[in-house]
Amino acid sequence: MTAPLTSLDRPNSYIGRSVPRPNAKRLLAGRGRYVTDIRLPRMLHAAFLRSPYAHARIIGIDVEAARALPGVHLVAMGADLAKICTPWTGTLDHFKGMTSEPQLPLPLDRVVWAGQAVVAVVAESRALAEDALELISVDYEELPAVVDLDAARAPDAPRVNPASQSNLCFRTQLDSGGVDEVFASAAHVIEQEFSFGRHTPVTLEPRAIVADYDPEGSTLIVHHATQTPYQFQDLYSRHYNIPEASVRVIAPDIGGSFGMKLHVYHEDMAVVGLSILLGRPVKYVADRIESFVSDIHARDHQVQARMAVDADGRILAMDIHDATAIGAFSTYPRTSVVEGNQVIRLIGAPYDFRSYRAVLEVVFQNKVQTSQYRAVGHPIACAVTERMVDLAAGAVGLDPLAIRAKNVIPDDAYPTASPTGYRFEALSHQACLRRLRDLMDYDALRAEQTELRQRGIHRGIGIATFVEITNPSPAFYGVGGARISSQDGATLSLTPSGEVRCAISVTEQGQGTEAIVSQIVADQLGVAQEHVKVITGDTEVTPHGGATWACRGAGIGGETALQAARRLKANILEIAALVLQEQPAALDIVDGQVVSVATRQPRLAVAEIARIAYFRSDTLPPGTQAQLTVSHHFAPQGYPFAFTNGIQGCSIEVDVETGFVKLLKHYVVEDCGRIINPMLVDEQLRGGVVQGLGAALFEECRYGETGQLLNGTLADYLVPMAMEMPDIVIDHVETPTADTILGAKGCGEAGTAAASACVLNAVNDALAPFGASINTIPITPARVLKALNRF
Repeated sequence: MTAPLTSLDRPNSYIGRSVPRPNAKRLLAGRGRYVTDIRLPRMLHAAFLRSPYAHARIIGIDVEAARALPGVHLVAMGADLAKICTPWTGTLDHFKGMTSEPQLPLPLDRVVWAGQAVVAVVAESRALAEDALELISVDYEELPAVVDLDAARAPDAPRVNPASQSNLCFRTQLDSGGVDEVFASAAHVIEQEFSFGRHTPVTLEPRAIVADYDPEGSTLIVHHATQTPYQFQDLYSRHYNIPEASVRVIAPDIGGSFGMKLHVYHEDMAVVGLSILLGRPVKYVADRIESFVSDIHARDHQVQARMAVDADGRILAMDIHDATAIGAFSTYPRTSVVEGNQVIRLIGAPYDFRSYRAVLEVVFQNKVQTSQYRAVGHPIACAVTERMVDLAAGAVGLDPLAIRAKNVIPDDAYPTASPTGYRFEALSHQACLRRLRDLMDYDALRAEQTELRQRGIHRGIGIATFVEITNPSPAFYGVGGARISSQDGATLSLTPSGEVRCAISVTEQGQGTEAIVSQIVADQLGVAQEHVKVITGDTEVTPHGGATWACRGAGIGGETALQAARRLKANILEIAALVLQEQPAALDIVDGQVVSVATRQPRLAVAEIARIAYFRSDTLPPGTQAQLTVSHHFAPQGYPFAFTNGIQGCSIEVDVETGFVKLLKHYVVEDCGRIINPMLVDEQLRGGVVQGLGAALFEECRYGETGQLLNGTLADYLVPMAMEMPDIVIDHVETPTADTILGAKGCGEAGTAAASACVLNAVNDALAPFGASINTIPITPARVLKALNRF
């Protein structure tokens, strides 16, 4: 029997089809062009002398020997760059009462974390610049360092910023009302404390920048490994007082970012200043050790949680206190508050209850800054919520899947809102739960677990539901005063050869932006995908837009491309109708041919329309002006966010003698709205899961009492490798958003959002026969043995 035809059976039907990324072969062949590959005429190289202290006053700096070294062109200190660069402050207006000290590329008189750049050397080569660093002498007066989160919150703690009255950066509270009354009458009250260790993105490509200032034309070109070239065009313009039109930022191939390359770093801002001072290109590429002490970190949280549950296992209320340490400054321009803010607003998100209270305290300390990293705040919110749900299940005597089925927001309850104020258009928790039970063969796993325990093999099964924030609206940053766009733009052209060129503001850093944009454009125009060329990452040639962050590439950038393609198609058909003496509505485009809607017979090649329009416009009716280039912009206008959802499950095995956790299998059911490319969605989910599993079991930035990072190399900082990873089985539910024609939401952070929560629950499930529990991430062997009282 022949399978029924679907929308994918028509020509040029690319939305919903798994196709390879157009740039995959080029990158695999080693033909990628990264910032590291860029060589400009007269280019110099920068290196930075870094502070050995977490907190110290700079008494004096002797740079004369370094300046005298042949091949050294400039040795710059904080005062040199402060003359040409205005300070920046990492605050946003909508975080009322938030404070942070103004920052400059290099410090003037005080260092505030171990590894902070203090002096810059620019020389003919990186090696020569590093040789010059050895000749610089800095006289420091060491000051008390605030390292521990609890110590930083103490009333008598030394101040990270001496001008402040405390180390508090920001405090806020959410309260839906009635929380105390609900807890007072609840059948069960669950209480728990959680700790989440710092970790850092460890991108394959480190931070890299080449700044090229031309003093003759007062123009600045910056080749920058960044997700957001338009953001940096604005920042370099404003802080170095260069007209924005004279600043060009180019983001070539990017070897991963995960949010890490969104932020202003002191060294990057310094490199721009060094190029301005010298009038020559200056290049800086962080080495791996520098990355550990200067890239943003994330996830440093301590959470106290309470949950009220009735006798039947229904969640009634939650009460949360989240304290998070963010380093010495709040990052600019997106701040270090956003992660904590999303933690307290996402806790409890999948569940149907009304009483909620949360307090967030964001605290300074003498460490490198923390800020947005893949799935901002989601893993903490998910781990706290899902562990509390498992504890509630144990108190009531319900199976973990059963208590979730009892409490998730019903699929027919939308639109609705969470007690934290988030508005949900349409989610699919119940459908995802049912799909996961079948995907895992859950009952069989439980039966196997019981049988293996009798043989001394301790396996655990973990479940974690999640909600993911995607497609942020203009209110996300704009209301706080940050010039970070939530709209995206696309310029589509039918070229004289009949090819299609799409310049778009969303950027590519390995996730497949070029693929999905070309699929959408080809699908909507009716041409082959290989005839669509996508250009990203250059402020000079692509329209202004928000670029890629918060899983907005498909949902906002994709919708921009779709609407632009529809406009271009209408223009092409208008010219075709004139040539064919037809009505535009009677024509369509299929496989690069204008066809009759009625007969589907080809009438005229799209390439022929391009030839006529560009070279024989005299054959068109008088007054006709062919418009074969269109520009279109799109910003979300419906819900503030397009939330996605899903559920994850995992099976693990704990060796109770060594404390090692073996990952056996991981399962994901995810609803990202309209799926454009199933293969790329699955790649994103698997990659996200791996990062979440790394956080769960391996990754932690460990500091000593004096604020020194103790494991700042890949020999000491553990990241997940292929041999540690389990099979990851993926399935989907599709609930398109009605806010766009495309219906896509986002998928890049879903895997990371719940993976660590899943493992946390699975490990505790495995330890349950011993009466042991663990609520610290990462779950290291030492912590497992400690929970078992064996260490």
